[in-house]
Amino acid sequence: MDFTGEQRITAPRDVVWAGLNDPEILKACIPGCQTLEFTAPNELVATIKVKIGLISLTFTGEIRVSNIHAPVSYRLSAEGKGSVAGFAKGAADVMLQDDGGETILHYVAAAEVGGKIAQLGSRLIDSSSQKLAHRFFSDFNAAVSAKAAE
Repeated sequence: MDFTGEQRITAPRDVVWAGLNDPEILKACIPGCQTLEFTAPNELVATIKVKIGLISLTFTGEIRVSNIHAPVSYRLSAEGKGSVAGFAKGAADVMLQDDGGETILHYVAAAEVGGKIAQLGSRLIDSSSQKLAHRFFSDFNAAVSAKAAE
């Protein structure tokens, strides 16, 4: 499943870029994120609890940052395992575009699930994935815009 979107952020690109690399901001914006910490310069480990339909799942996994073109773009790749529920993999290409004193954040994301979680149905999983991505980028927008206003 693939999806795209954009957010207009009331902050200059360097502030947005700093937010994209700040584990505290990311942790606060990732829906259901319980822990998030760097284990290497471009690698993080996370524990995330998500609800898909009526089922609540906890995933532990790794997030990698690659294709870094500071302060313009990068790729986030994540892979998590939810014990007996299965696995989730995803990636998002994030691009920042200056627009006056604001920044337009564009993203192209893809997600894949397997195991028992895949039995929930592709429509439900697609919808949940898109909602989670939209929520992350909306929350990120609010957090970075507030930081820029300080």
